[in-house]
Amino acid sequence: MITINGISKTYQVAKRSSGIGQAFKSLFHREYTDVEALNDISFTVKPGEIVGYIGPNGAGKSTTIKVMSGILVPDSGSCTIMGYTPWKDRVAYVRNIGVVFGQRSQLWWDVPVIDSFELLRDIYKVPEQEYKANLALLTETLELQDIIGMPVRQLSLGQRMRCEIAASLLHSPSILFLDEPTIGLDAASKIAVRRFIRTINEEKGVTVILTTHDMNDIEALAQRIILIGKGKLLYDGSIDAIRNQFGTRKTIIALYRQQEAPLKIAGAVLESWSPERAVLSVDTEQVLISEVLISISQQVELIDIIIDTPPIEDMIIQLYKEHQI
Repeated sequence: MITINGISKTYQVAKRSSGIGQAFKSLFHREYTDVEALNDISFTVKPGEIVGYIGPNGAGKSTTIKVMSGILVPDSGSCTIMGYTPWKDRVAYVRNIGVVFGQRSQLWWDVPVIDSFELLRDIYKVPEQEYKANLALLTETLELQDIIGMPVRQLSLGQRMRCEIAASLLHSPSILFLDEPTIGLDAASKIAVRRFIRTINEEKGVTVILTTHDMNDIEALAQRIILIGKGKLLYDGSIDAIRNQFGTRKTIIALYRQQEAPLKIAGAVLESWSPERAVLSVDTEQVLISEVLISISQQVELIDIIIDTPPIEDMIIQLYKEHQI
C-alpha cells in the first residue's frame, strides 16, 4: 500500500547573530545553513497495519508525514501510495487519506463543528447517504453528541481533537496519518481516542501511521515501530523484538510476613528491603524468574508477589542510546 524509497529532504535555514547591526546586515546579505530533515528514508507499509513512527524532536517525523500526505515535495527518492505519487496526483490521492496534525486544525474556528463537517463533505464530494452514516458512527463512537453544535473556539483541547479525528474520517479514507493526535489530552480523552483508532483499524481495515512522543499510544496501538533519528531510518521492527532486546530485566516485589534478615537471592540484586517487603532486580538472561521465586519462598512466608516489566518508555530510551540520538 505504501512504498517509500530513498526519500531525502533538506531545508535552508537563515542564520544571523543577535543585535540590530546583524539584523540590518541580513537585509542585504543573508547566510544560510542546510538542515537535513530526511536522508535516504525507505520503508513499506502493508494494508491494515498500525505503524508507530517515532523519534526525538527534529528527527524528521512530521516531514515524512507531510511528504506522504502530498504537502511537501522531497528533493529525491520516490513515494508510491495506493498507486499514487502524493505530490503529483494530489487531487485524486487525498480522497483516500485522512490527516490529523495535533498542532494544526482543519476545523473553522468560529463556526459550529457540524458546519465544518458539512463543508468538508462538499470539498470531498461525499455522497449524502455515506456522509450521514459516517457522521452517525463518528458522533456515537467519539461521543460528539453534546459538542457538535458548538463553535470550535469553545471546545476544550480534548474535545477539539476528537472532532479533528472525526473530520479526517468523514470521507471514508483508506489511510489515516496521525501526527501527535493525543498531545495535551487528559487520560480519559486519550483512552477514547486510542479505542476509536483500534476500532476503525479492526472493523474497517484503515491503515494508520502514528507519530507520537507518548509511548503508551504506541504500546496500545502499534504492531510495528519505525524509529527515525537525525533524518535517518534507524530501526524497523516489532515492539516484541524491542522487549526481547531491552526488557530482559524484571523487577520483583515480594510481600511477606515479618522477617528480620534481608533476603539473599543468587543472581538477583536487592534494590530495597524492609521486614515485610523486598524489591529485587533480575536479569532474565542470567537467572530464571522461577528460580528466584523458589529461593524467595524458601526464605520467607510469602503473602504476595509482583513481577514488573520496565515501561516501554525505558526500552525506547535504551534504543535511542544504542543509536546515539
